Amino acid sequence: MSSATPTSARVRRLPVVGALRLGRPSDVWFKPALSVVAAVAPPSLLLMTLGRLDLAPYTMAGSLCALYAHNRPYAARAKVLAWVILGMLGGLAVALVSASLTRNAVVLVTVGALLAAVQKAVCDATRVGPPAHVILTFVSSAALFVPQTLGQVPGHLALAAAAGAWAWLVGMAPAPLRPHGPERRATAQALHAAAACAETARGGEEGAGARSAAYAAVHAAWQTLLVVRNRPSTTRRALERLVIRAEVALAAPADADPARLRSWARAVRGTGRIPRTGDPRREEDGLSREEDGLRPDGTGSRPDGAGPCRTDGGARLDDDSLRRDGDLLCERDELVGVAAERAVTPRPLWSRLGPLTPVAVRSALGCVLAGYVSLALGAERPYWALVTAASLYQANITLTWSRAVQRVVGNLVGVLLFAAVAPVAQLGPLALVLCILACNFGAEALIGRNYWLGSVCVTPLALLVTELPGFQPTGELVTGRVVDTLVGALVGFLAAVAVTNRRAGRHVERALTTVDRAGEHAARVAADPSSTPAALEAARRGLAAAVVDLRATADAAAGEWWQRALPQERVVLAEQAAHRTLAATVRRRGLLPDPGTTSTYTYTEGASP
Repeated sequence: MSSATPTSARVRRLPVVGALRLGRPSDVWFKPALSVVAAVAPPSLLLMTLGRLDLAPYTMAGSLCALYAHNRPYAARAKVLAWVILGMLGGLAVALVSASLTRNAVVLVTVGALLAAVQKAVCDATRVGPPAHVILTFVSSAALFVPQTLGQVPGHLALAAAAGAWAWLVGMAPAPLRPHGPERRATAQALHAAAACAETARGGEEGAGARSAAYAAVHAAWQTLLVVRNRPSTTRRALERLVIRAEVALAAPADADPARLRSWARAVRGTGRIPRTGDPRREEDGLSREEDGLRPDGTGSRPDGAGPCRTDGGARLDDDSLRRDGDLLCERDELVGVAAERAVTPRPLWSRLGPLTPVAVRSALGCVLAGYVSLALGAERPYWALVTAASLYQANITLTWSRAVQRVVGNLVGVLLFAAVAPVAQLGPLALVLCILACNFGAEALIGRNYWLGSVCVTPLALLVTELPGFQPTGELVTGRVVDTLVGALVGFLAAVAVTNRRAGRHVERALTTVDRAGEHAARVAADPSSTPAALEAARRGLAAAVVDLRATADAAAGEWWQRALPQERVVLAEQAAHRTLAATVRRRGLLPDPGTTSTYTYTEGASP
């Protein structure tokens, strides 16, 4: 285990120019961009043909769900998209009913703030990735200020549901062609990041940034691979081995081969054969388990004489066991440990929401105050101030400040773009729909480089949507949007400063300690020949549950800010060591078949178990 501990963060100036620096675009930037266009275009064009373009905001609410879950395996994506659509419909229903019952702006702002807080907390607890709660908050907040009657609500919800169903089909459309595309991309990113870390180490540089990025990429790859809890296919098992090879490179970056890591990463993309890293069962070399030096219980020495995978004292698996690129036995052990972790039932949603109470309070406070200030300044529809405040909250105060800067700059440039586009959009319904589609594409294509660049297209998109029921004076829309943006950013940032959760760091430390103790206990039990099956099972389940809890706690803490940095490297190393300890307990208990006795895998895309 690493001895690194969180250190006190230095007081730094809040960045301005650095927050606007452009990064490299995502390798698959075009996928969400094309998906949202494919989801928005048919419903909008159909309504235009029917002469009911005023109903397009409701179909667009469902269509925007196509932005979600592009990093999830398709089995998990189907469920996530379904829940996102249901969440969108729930928020939209509350907003439409509220708008039907009252026109009191203060009441509507309060309802919108409470919805935003719930959406933020639930998205964080379920780890729904970008755009997370922001789209849901935008949909529900905008609907609050659209005149409604109770009789219209069912029809509007039906339109949103139909468009959401179409968005689900769009999101799942690539599955038959690339059934393991998301897993392959996550694995390739982990290998690329490990190669970059190895190159930095070979150059004699400290490379703290490259090492941190590599650990984050490996952690993200494990999350992608483990999110599907059924029996893994042969393809996923092969990808898991590649992620372990990335972990090996991180353990000893100076000894890793960056060229081979990058070669593997290139080979993983597409639909071709997944490269072999060496079969952990040594079947290709014709070695038996005895020749491997591995005893029937899964323990023993490595044939290269480098030492055991677990110390005889059983206190901890040797962390040096992953420091050789050719250590296939401990790679196999970690694969078994990964399988054990996958078998653990996730914590209930309500238990994950508890630590997020400060996040919900901060969101509610920032959104409601931003809405009230906007109303006090004379805004008729203050939802943009509310959405701006809701979009700011990031992992720490520095990132929250950066997001505020990005939001303000992007929106100010975006209103200028809207002023230029508005005359074209007002030429007719078709021109308006085409401008909306172009802004949708541009927002998703650019937001990966920097949030402010994507906001340049999001702002005119939101303003063009308000034009669907009827064209409005461009000057009034631009002025109102600028004021609401500044109000939302300022008030939202002040709320982030005022409401903190300083216990989040202690929660991570406590979870790390729990994993360490559970791992030591499990290793001792597995090493004791007199251990009973009940004791082995209790130790195994206790350690697996502790690992799952560590990941959930670390993810929740990443949404907070405190005086100490999140020990991300320690979290990944603790998970890695726990996987190997789980392997020893699983084999000792005989709960999983020994990989050395099974038939050889064929690593081809889409192969069945």
